[in-house]
Amino acid sequence: MADNTHNNRLNIGWLFKMAWRDSRRSRSRLFLFVSSIILGIAALVAIYSFGDSLKRDIDTQAASLLGADLSISSNKPVSAEMQGLLDSLGDSRSQQRSFASMVYFPKSQGTRLVQIKALEGDFPYYGSLETVPAKAGTDFKKARDVIVDKTLMLQFNAAVGDSLKVGEITFKIAGILQKAPGQTGISASVAPVVYIPFRYLEQTGLLKKGSRINYQYFYKFNDPDGVEKLVKRLEPRLEKADLNHQTVAEQKRDTGRSFEDLTQFLSLVGFVALLLGCIGVASAIHIYIREKLSTIAILRCLGVKASQAFLIYLIQIVGIGFIGSLIGAVLGTLIQQVLPFVLQDILPVEISVIVSWRAILQGIVLGVIISVLFAMLPLVSVRNISPLNTLRISYHETSVFKDPLKWLVYVLILGFVIGFSYLQLNSWREAVFFTVAVIVAFLILTGTAALLIWLVRRFFPSSWSYLWRQGLANLFRPNNQTLILIVSIGLGTAFISTLFLVQDILLNRVELSASGNQPNMVLFDIQSTQKEKVAALTRQQALPVISEVPIVTMRIEEVNGFTAADVKKDSTIKVSRRAFNSELRVTYRDTLSASERITQGKWIGKVTPDGVINVSLEEGYAKRIHVKIGDKITFNVQGALIPTVVSSFREVDWNRIQTNFRLVFPSGVLEDAPQFYVLMTRVANGQQSAKFQQAVVQAFPNISVIDLELVLNVLDEILSKIGFVIQFMAAFSIVTGLVVLVASVLISKYQRIQESVLLRTLGGSKRQILIITALEYLFLGAFAAATGIILSIGGSWALAKYNFKTSFSPDVLPLVILFFLISLLTVIIGLLNSRGILNRPPLEVLRGD
Repeated sequence: MADNTHNNRLNIGWLFKMAWRDSRRSRSRLFLFVSSIILGIAALVAIYSFGDSLKRDIDTQAASLLGADLSISSNKPVSAEMQGLLDSLGDSRSQQRSFASMVYFPKSQGTRLVQIKALEGDFPYYGSLETVPAKAGTDFKKARDVIVDKTLMLQFNAAVGDSLKVGEITFKIAGILQKAPGQTGISASVAPVVYIPFRYLEQTGLLKKGSRINYQYFYKFNDPDGVEKLVKRLEPRLEKADLNHQTVAEQKRDTGRSFEDLTQFLSLVGFVALLLGCIGVASAIHIYIREKLSTIAILRCLGVKASQAFLIYLIQIVGIGFIGSLIGAVLGTLIQQVLPFVLQDILPVEISVIVSWRAILQGIVLGVIISVLFAMLPLVSVRNISPLNTLRISYHETSVFKDPLKWLVYVLILGFVIGFSYLQLNSWREAVFFTVAVIVAFLILTGTAALLIWLVRRFFPSSWSYLWRQGLANLFRPNNQTLILIVSIGLGTAFISTLFLVQDILLNRVELSASGNQPNMVLFDIQSTQKEKVAALTRQQALPVISEVPIVTMRIEEVNGFTAADVKKDSTIKVSRRAFNSELRVTYRDTLSASERITQGKWIGKVTPDGVINVSLEEGYAKRIHVKIGDKITFNVQGALIPTVVSSFREVDWNRIQTNFRLVFPSGVLEDAPQFYVLMTRVANGQQSAKFQQAVVQAFPNISVIDLELVLNVLDEILSKIGFVIQFMAAFSIVTGLVVLVASVLISKYQRIQESVLLRTLGGSKRQILIITALEYLFLGAFAAATGIILSIGGSWALAKYNFKTSFSPDVLPLVILFFLISLLTVIIGLLNSRGILNRPPLEVLRGD
């Protein structure tokens, strides 16, 4: 042995042999080191595998998502010249008009705002309109039939063969729409679709002036490989005519980009679970090394160098880290079978489950790196163990300030967290923010644990009963678990708690708008000739006309003399292209509304005597299009050019259910422009709402009605679906925290045996020891859960105040239930893992077993 240990060169074979021999009695304990990270690795491998499957399936199903080789669309009628070009494209052509409208179910007398799609041709060319019965997806175009989304059919208890009134025409329901190209479960909930034959569109009477209609043209080519070249050649003409285009290749890119955000978010959630596990690794290794002090000191007495002792235990950590990561990768591959089911409502494609070897390799490498990085903190202390430790009773770790290698480990860990975050977010700024947020959360929880230990020591209740005093004393005794458990369980609790609170904020944001005398029903697309009649009908129903707001559609023609063409040619012009891209719906008035306040400039509600037209922009919109106070903007209103000057910026409370606008004109300019109106009223209950909607739909089929109660229901459904996904991922953090708890208890079982046997020797009963253990874990679980919930309340309050700009009044009941659930779980797991200690006979402590 001396030959081996005194050799200047490292004997790798001997180091591996020593690592293997030393691990014989500690392998179960070593496995606990990495059991904490297994779930984190499993989460990441599942998400990476899911991402690989999603990318592959988007590539293979992109044509089905689009339904054609090429789609061209516009939100305004196409000119005769461009119509000729569109009619010449493709080998097969289809067209569609889509818009929002009310429909009426005569059998149930129900009404609902839906998305009408008038279809002509054989679209979709790839995939199909999946209906029940199956032939309805193609046959409905041959008669006066419609196919209706399944959510609508369920809501109004409708059946195939029933009638449905769309505008002025009554159709027969030919089938139930199960799925359409690009449709997801959430999109169907928000805007359920009704398909009608294109030839009946004019007869519905819904194509009124000012109606918001989307014009779409779909093409199939016998040679789809040439579509990209064709579009590139046509792009200048399409852009000039404000026509948007989408090809299969663009669909792949856009869909993939959209769901990259989803996989990045899920990866970060899994990474937080992994970081929780890392705390468990560091804590477990710390305890393990303390238990190995005498062994290491004896090895040093026999001539083993400090570097060799360090490498022996590093080899153990790498080996067991590899095994744990491998188990996590296998578990993640199994979990991936569940993810498509969990996410099916928010995905436009059907996910096929494949084994991603790339994801498995990533997970294993990541697990080994994490095991080594976070084990290094306690492991570097092995270098400082001298042979004299065989004689010393205790051992004190070297301070961080005296050991620069520990600083290097901290820097490596920080660099790893930032680097991994960057790989997920593709932004150094966001990666740093994420890392800082995680560090702040960890520091708050660590500070809470330190504060708890200090408070218990400082204000120890000496007058309490012995069992309560002992349970409290365990919070600051040597080898206590207060820090590790409060950080891990607290952070996991904070995840779940934040989910509930943010969901409440979003719902509360809408509910506040419906409170008091706020309007809760909106009628839009009211034509000028219908304005008085609609107001009269509203009053006949004993409902108030809270407001009637005119809306004019226009586009920006010039900003400070520069047109869209100028901005495209010269990138140095300080005007955003987005200013020219979309139509604006604006209003005119001489006063501000209750939901607005001027933040910059001066409000001028009338045309000035010298004829200057001063307009006011919403401050966020002005910032997006790079416009300042005093800038000159020329608007195109149905061909008429109107020069204006920006006189003010407004802050708008978008939470309020009323007509808010990005742009407001003064009175005296747009009164004679083509316009439609929005009427706002308030209904007292569901019966009054249904009666009023029926009257409006039957008298004015072109008018659409938004009922806030329906908005609330849809929002609740969407949040529930998204919430389920987040809960599913947050569960990894909670379970990881519980695994860390189990590992921490088992790792310290040796110390627990000594303490328990000592108490038994002094006359303590099993019942007393059980109560002491239960109280300790009750304190730990309660403080961890409370800290996590308080952390989430603070974060959610900040979101409500600064992001959502709404009041914060959390629902206390879910938080109370979560608090008791986490506390109870902690106690149960603590007792289950301590049950073996109670069966140890007191003689063990005397024999030194």
